[in-house]
Amino acid sequence: MTDLLVLAASNGENLRLAERFAAAARARDLSAEVLDLTTLPLPLFTPRALEAGLPAAVADLHRRLAATPRWVICAPEYNGSIPPVLTSAIAWLSVQGDDFRALFNQRPIVIATHSGGGGHTVMAALRLQLAHLGAHVVGRQLVSNATHPAKDSSIADLVDRLLSLDSPRP
Repeated sequence: MTDLLVLAASNGENLRLAERFAAAARARDLSAEVLDLTTLPLPLFTPRALEAGLPAAVADLHRRLAATPRWVICAPEYNGSIPPVLTSAIAWLSVQGDDFRALFNQRPIVIATHSGGGGHTVMAALRLQLAHLGAHVVGRQLVSNATHPAKDSSIADLVDRLLSLDSPRP
């Protein structure tokens, strides 16, 4: 079982940020994987797509997330909100089973961004959505950009905070 799954919702700076989170976890003798959502063949979530059946990529993503007790999500700001690939993935994941919160409920999650803009609105939108789904979002978040890059000490602190939280059993 992987101790920490780091989701990247872009293949640019947020993927590099995700790799730094995984490295910080490994420095603490944890197993950590990075999952670049942009590499998955996830279709856009729509009611019509749902009627057509659950795509295999969604089932695989659900299985990986359910088997990992803690997550980090690194997402850029898209038009002041959550990037489409992450929004669609969360929508697909929330329609699995009878309880749309089941996968997220009490799940410890760190949120982070490297943004060309301010980055604070994506953090607020993501925190609101994850809290609605029942996740335990770590109080501190990481907002970085070209002029204020993420510090290794901040990443390490967030990994430590994440480890201090209880997680649901996979």
